Amino acid sequence: MAKRLRYGYTTGACAAAAAKAAALFAIDGIAPAVVEITFPDGSVHNFTVNRTRKFINGAMASIIKDAGDDPDVTNGAEICATVLVEPDEQSETPPILHENIQLFGGKGIGRATKPGLAVEVGEPAINPVPRQMIFQAVQDVESAQKVKVIISIPDGERLAEKTLNHRLGIVGGLSLLGTTGIVTPVSADAWTATIAASSSPASLATLIEA
Repeated sequence: MAKRLRYGYTTGACAAAAAKAAALFAIDGIAPAVVEITFPDGSVHNFTVNRTRKFINGAMASIIKDAGDDPDVTNGAEICATVLVEPDEQSETPPILHENIQLFGGKGIGRATKPGLAVEVGEPAINPVPRQMIFQAVQDVESAQKVKVIISIPDGERLAEKTLNHRLGIVGGLSLLGTTGIVTPVSADAWTATIAASSSPASLATLIEA
């Protein structure tokens, strides 16, 4: 009898959990050990916080990605979020805005350089559903004050070399992906066969968005 493969969580879901943990620490002053976030389908999931750090005007928190039994190069990657409350400094790159939240891609997050992707050219490779999950997670903690959220993956640039990002025009790091928050596992053989069958940027984009 074949082993039932274990589900995991997307980079986008982990980023949202990290952002909520950082927001809780920044605003309440207490570092959470576990955070609870709501997925697009309304289900609620708990994430163990890996590490935290407090700043004068904010905090950082991280989540270790668990991809389940999926052969994912980002499994075990540290997804970090820094939340700054009432930031004063100007940024070199424009943020992704949602009400009082400014969202940025930091170290290890790729940037789109070609049209046809889910994000505009020049934007950080944080796809629409992960963006909304991050915004919702932070708003669950704070909706009145202006906050700056920076998502980073310390080892993201190196890990991106093992992905299809360069074929799609995403440079400098990984993408925050996912449409459900859940990673549905496939076998290593099926993954290899799918990559071999993908011969165009369009098909690669479909593969990465799955």
